[in-house]
Amino acid sequence: MANVKLDAILITSILIMTLVSGCIGNESEEGSLGTLVIAYEIKDNLDNIDSNPQLFAEYLSEKLNYDVSLFSVDSEGAMVEALRFGNADIALMDAGAAWVGWQQYGLEVLAADLNLDGRTYYNANAWVKSDSDVASAHLDDNPYTDPFSLLSGKTSCHTGWLKSVGMLLPMGYLIGLGYANIIGDPNDVETIRNTIHGFFDSNSSIPETGTPYYGYSGALKCLSEGKGDVAFLEENSVEILCNNDFSSLNQEWCLDIEEYVALPAFGKSPSHPVMYNPNFLDSEITTKVTNVLVEMSSDSGASNILDNILNTPGFIATNTSEHLGSYSSLISNIPGISAYYEDKFSLNTSVSPDIDKIKIAFDSGKMSDNADKNPELLADFLSLKLNIDVEIFVVNSQNELLNSLADGHADIAIVNSELAWVGWKQYNLAVMAAVEMEDSRTYSDTLAWVNSNSSIAASHLDNDPLTNPFDLLEGKTSCHSDSSDVESMMLPISYLAKNNYIELNQSNNIDFLSEVIYSFFNSNSSIPNQNDTYFGDSGALKCLSEDRGDIVFLEENTVNMYCDKILISENMDWCLDIEEYTSLPAIAPIPSDSVIYNPELLDIQTRTAVLNALISLNYEMYLENFSTRGSVYTGCYDISVHVIDEESHKNTCGSEIMNNILDTSGLTRATSQEHLGQYSSFIAIIPGISSYYSGIYTN
Repeated sequence: MANVKLDAILITSILIMTLVSGCIGNESEEGSLGTLVIAYEIKDNLDNIDSNPQLFAEYLSEKLNYDVSLFSVDSEGAMVEALRFGNADIALMDAGAAWVGWQQYGLEVLAADLNLDGRTYYNANAWVKSDSDVASAHLDDNPYTDPFSLLSGKTSCHTGWLKSVGMLLPMGYLIGLGYANIIGDPNDVETIRNTIHGFFDSNSSIPETGTPYYGYSGALKCLSEGKGDVAFLEENSVEILCNNDFSSLNQEWCLDIEEYVALPAFGKSPSHPVMYNPNFLDSEITTKVTNVLVEMSSDSGASNILDNILNTPGFIATNTSEHLGSYSSLISNIPGISAYYEDKFSLNTSVSPDIDKIKIAFDSGKMSDNADKNPELLADFLSLKLNIDVEIFVVNSQNELLNSLADGHADIAIVNSELAWVGWKQYNLAVMAAVEMEDSRTYSDTLAWVNSNSSIAASHLDNDPLTNPFDLLEGKTSCHSDSSDVESMMLPISYLAKNNYIELNQSNNIDFLSEVIYSFFNSNSSIPNQNDTYFGDSGALKCLSEDRGDIVFLEENTVNMYCDKILISENMDWCLDIEEYTSLPAIAPIPSDSVIYNPELLDIQTRTAVLNALISLNYEMYLENFSTRGSVYTGCYDISVHVIDEESHKNTCGSEIMNNILDTSGLTRATSQEHLGQYSSFIAIIPGISSYYSGIYTN
């Protein structure tokens, strides 16, 4: 994977501006009144120059007559830290992070972005069925009947653990007004689980990522299917999911729209506020910045910035109490929420490991004679950051790698999605970070590809919501890479099962995947052995290209990798023109590589320190012959301290270590459920999958 991509290049140029104005030289441009630094979390692929956040900085610079630069951060927590320590002056952030910054560090709000309806908030509502006693109490026009008092003992449907609208706001409301009592330690956020089951009932739905009742759609499905009596959602959730102009666009489980009743809004979820630190930003510039932000909505020259960079129709001037006050009054009622948020939105850079050595398990098959690819460079980097010994623990198989983490011979490892899932489910290992892909995502999609002149492609491209290309797959000839491949066999079969095209039962096992394919598609489908012509990803695509089959299942970038090279001569000789391949909607996600560890053996203090050290790789970028203000710089630029190290070798810089050893341009904090949960929901339904992987990865 190439490390030098457009967004990285743009980010580099952005950060250099910050370096130039704040580190290498402090002199101001002639005629400038001062400097302003914006903390900005750059997530998107910047192939579209209209999305370049530098345009926002340049706009403010012109309007304020200030030197305005961007301070790149990788998380909401880093934004808070940047304002807290004066590394940045303003930041647009999530309400949860803003609340922490306000409560913990005295940060303030100067403006808030607008929703499409012109408000700076959206309502949170409890939804019930119209034939329920709760709905009757709400609709009886009797001021002495309180629908919320009837929720006790009911079964509740939440969007997920500690979700704002689906859990925090409703429980904060119920606890704050005395409907519910805290059950457990008031300083432990886990107490909210007991409180929910105590106020509602033990069958209440607190779903995990990837489960049927997760998210807004899942919570409403929970209510609609009779699994629960009340669902906590945004005010427009029911309209979006169940009241579309075309009924085919509604979720299949939707009831008639009249069967849903919303109780009075119990809280407001604030829009993104623009935060600042009053200890570093004076009232004069605060007022100027606020005025410019407010005036953007009436400035035609700012429309692109609002639409493509800030994703808002405009801003309104406000203050902390107005924008976050009511939100705070509810959130503050949640037991342990301050500690939870402080941990979530803090970099915890002061944390030190509790052990004197860290071992990284590394597969001998990935060792290289290239000095730049030596994993010892990663070990040395982490050792310097952690101030303890870090060494590479070489293993000779994936089985040995997992066992080394399970028995404590190694502490962390970087593994692919399959191995991470096995480690999670069969070895009780956990994910601490995800390796970013070239487009900065932490997953890729499994796609079904067909010939563009096929009836399947026509069904997909006809813009008719009533036609579904997957309905045409039965009886077709399919192409697969091999008999047990995840992307080519397991995920497609899971998708077909989840969408009721096929049935799987426990009498099946992994050995019958081929029989499932032959039964649903046809007996001529290609499931090759290793030495067959159509084996592997290349072979499977060749199978489709040579009209041996009608459909092939591959990872999303496979067609481009084999058949869309810049030089046509580099394409495989069997490739069709790229326009002759059509991909259907994504089937399932494939997580990127994971950094995994054993939570039973690696204490929380140490793993936090290790995670922080790994994330710090993101903050180092190698610059070569960069010229500014009469000087030329070559070396490793540390974004966090704005210093260029001109002495160390290039291959010791964080960006180079990630590129050469980890094959990435970035790492992201993650958990097992966040990174692997949706993938797991597909893999886990394959009959016999546990015993199959046990046979491969267990001694």
